[in-house]
Amino acid sequence: MFDHCLYFNSAALARLVEREWTAAYARFGLTPAQGFVLRVVLASPGCLSSEVSDILTIARPTATRLIDSLSEKKLVERRQGESDGREWYVYPTRAGKALDGPINHVSAEIAKAVRAKVGPELFESAVASMHSIRDALS
Repeated sequence: MFDHCLYFNSAALARLVEREWTAAYARFGLTPAQGFVLRVVLASPGCLSSEVSDILTIARPTATRLIDSLSEKKLVERRQGESDGREWYVYPTRAGKALDGPINHVSAEIAKAVRAKVGPELFESAVASMHSIRDALS
């Protein structure tokens, strides 16, 4: 009935993928959203929350809430900017840095497993197509 509906098919796929990432990140006590924010901070220590929101294409208040939750878990910390006291930079803590290898390994394993299930060409094509659609609609 909804075979050609972008909304239905993307939402159904998102639910399936969400289950995979939720199970994988649960071992770290993180939601997928928290895990991806942590990965951004690990890759770009000293980033601003606005940069996190831009990279992940999420709303700034959402990025702030996720950074708050990671801060409560002692995985990231905010440091006030020296030149502009209104800016707060986000850095991984020692505990956050300790998750760098494991969380990236688990993420790679999930991508590898999904790629194996659907085939490498379909996987790469689907990701590229979703990225193009997202860009076109932004």
